[in-house]
Amino acid sequence: MKTKNQSSLPSKYWLLILAVVCVILLGVERFADGGGPLRFIANYTVIPMQKGISYVGRFMSDLSDNFETLEEMKKENKALQSKVDELTIDNTRLRQEQYELDRLRELYKLDENYSDYKKIGAHVIANNGSNWFTDFTIDKGSKDGIKVNCNVLAGSGLAGIVTEVGPNYARVRSTIDDASNISAMILSTSDTCVVRGDLKLMADGRIRFEKLPNNDNKVEVGEQVVTSHVSDRFLQGLFIGYISEVEVDSNNLTRSGYITPAVDFSKLQEVLVITTTKQEMLDAKDKDSKGE
Repeated sequence: MKTKNQSSLPSKYWLLILAVVCVILLGVERFADGGGPLRFIANYTVIPMQKGISYVGRFMSDLSDNFETLEEMKKENKALQSKVDELTIDNTRLRQEQYELDRLRELYKLDENYSDYKKIGAHVIANNGSNWFTDFTIDKGSKDGIKVNCNVLAGSGLAGIVTEVGPNYARVRSTIDDASNISAMILSTSDTCVVRGDLKLMADGRIRFEKLPNNDNKVEVGEQVVTSHVSDRFLQGLFIGYISEVEVDSNNLTRSGYITPAVDFSKLQEVLVITTTKQEMLDAKDKDSKGE
């Protein structure tokens, strides 16, 4: 007996399913305002996905723009920093040049004040390692005409005397050194005294004078003290400093006190060296006298 091919579901059920699907689609169409079921499905699936993709695209584009802007800002910042560094260096150099110019002007003025003497300029290249230039070295020596006992000027007057000379250097003992002993005189009265170095006093910016005669000549604060004509190593009339204090000694025969030096011994950089010594000047005078 032959077996007939039958569907798994009877035809009436298929008809019922189709009817239900149609009703559903009609309802969806009505709910979607006539846009159709596909439009309805797209509204809830494809369109949100497109919006998300579009948002991600804009985000990535903005992020890329931000990175480009950041790189540009870094380049600009680097260029600006380089310019700032360059300007800082230029400003520092200009300030150094200004300081050097001021010092050279001071040295030029000092040179004019002692125009009768032949001099040579020199740089201080070393000191004794302390805060005060009690003993220092300059970069000129015998090849430049410098000799032992040449007088050295700086600031507004006498800085010291040459104690050692090499071909290209010379050592100078300053007026504030403990070993310094200068025959001096009060400019206004010509009374002689002795100026001694004392490092203990330099913290107060002073040096000491002694053995000034206690006579009728009045000596006041502010009087100028210069090297004396009786000094055997220092040329006459070199400015040492100003009287800052004076008193009568216990013997009532002499006076002593303190002097503010004409030189700042905490920051010497350039000096003038008088290349003719006191002895050479005396010898030249003796020769001229004999010649006459």
